[in-house]
Amino acid sequence: MSGRVALVTGGARGIGLGIARALAADGWDLALVGRRTEADARPALEEIAAGGSEVRYFQCDLADDGERGGLVAELRKCYPAVHLLINNAGVAPAVRADILEAEPESFDRLIGVNLRGPYFLTQAIARWMLEEEAPGRSIVFVTSVSAEAASVNRGDYCISKAGLSMAARLWAVRLAPHGVPVYEVRPGIIATDMTAGVRARYDALLADGLALQARWGQPEDVGKVVAAIARGDLPYSTGAIIPVDGGMSVPRL
Repeated sequence: MSGRVALVTGGARGIGLGIARALAADGWDLALVGRRTEADARPALEEIAAGGSEVRYFQCDLADDGERGGLVAELRKCYPAVHLLINNAGVAPAVRADILEAEPESFDRLIGVNLRGPYFLTQAIARWMLEEEAPGRSIVFVTSVSAEAASVNRGDYCISKAGLSMAARLWAVRLAPHGVPVYEVRPGIIATDMTAGVRARYDALLADGLALQARWGQPEDVGKVVAAIARGDLPYSTGAIIPVDGGMSVPRL
């Protein structure tokens, strides 16, 4: 092991895999968390391990208190410390529904997975970080442009990401006295399996000027930003919101 351990939720696919690849390239050992079975995640694990990093996979539904507690207990058995936490795991609504028609079940699901799970995982990992006082500790919340941009056909998703943005700010304030910086990375339109179903819609929007850089973002675009944070390249920026959206969030007339 390199001695530097990064915990990446949702780390075996999509944006999380892009982050895992970038961290592995910098020599981090990886603890990847996902809801899929280890067999389903095996291709990603083998790819990362082939580069020389130690990688372990932990199956867990972070919205479930018992499973999340079991994850933390297992991590403590496997590692002397976790130096970097990447709160990346998240889900989209099963059905995009106008907020006049949306169902409570979808709202509860998204809040549980996208907000409640990472909030209390951060609580547990932060407590552990403060026990160990390991050098080079940091925490990253991966949110979305939907933390600020309103989409009335997926209000539950927007609210979950807006809440996660505030969670990042809260933890930045709380952990600053202990020397643990916290960052929010805010992706835009990223090409993953989550966005595959709306490819045509966003192709049209990008062609019509949705973002200054008229292309889809890639998981590796997010991974490079997270790797820079992990290296300590932003030492005086705790609490910062870092957009990775091709200029989509730039106000224009």
